[in-house]
Amino acid sequence: MIITIRQWTADDLNNLVLYANNNNVWNNLRNYFPSPYTEADAKNWLEKMAEASPIVNLAIDVDGEAVGGIGLIFNTDVYLYSAEIGYWLGEPFWNKGIVTEAVRQMIEYCNYYFDIIRIYAEVFETNKASMRVLEKNGFYLEGVRRKAVYKNNILMDDYIWVKLRTW
Repeated sequence: MIITIRQWTADDLNNLVLYANNNNVWNNLRNYFPSPYTEADAKNWLEKMAEASPIVNLAIDVDGEAVGGIGLIFNTDVYLYSAEIGYWLGEPFWNKGIVTEAVRQMIEYCNYYFDIIRIYAEVFETNKASMRVLEKNGFYLEGVRRKAVYKNNILMDDYIWVKLRTW
C-alpha cells in the first residue's frame, strides 16, 4: 500500500463523493463539511482547490486513489506562526495506519513550505482514533476545553493536541 498526499484533481470527483458522503466521517468533522456530500459539493471543492494558493488542502492518496483529505488552516495576527491541521478518511480505510502516515507527510510538507512553529488539532472527545494518530506523530495533549463542541445535539469536550516545530 502506497500512501501519499497530493494536490486534488478533477479526476478525484467520484471518490470524493463516494468517501465524503458518510455520516460516520461527518460525525468527527465540523458542520461546515457538507452532509450529505453531493456531487455539486465535490465539484465546488475541486474548483476551489484548482485555484488555491498556497496549496494547503491535499488529497490522501492510497495506491493512486483519493480516499480522504488533509489540510491546514493558517492563523493570523499574533497567532501567525500557528496552523490548525485537519483531516478525514473514507471509512473503508480506517484503522490501517493511513492517516498516521498522511499526518507525518503533512508535517514534513508544512515544515518545508511554510514558516509554522506550532501545529495543532482540535479533536472531539469521542474521536479516540484521531487522538492516537496525533500522539503517534509526536503531538502532545495541551488541554481540554470542557463542553466546547456541540455536534449532533450533544455537548462534548474538545481536546487540543499540539506539535511544536523542531529544527
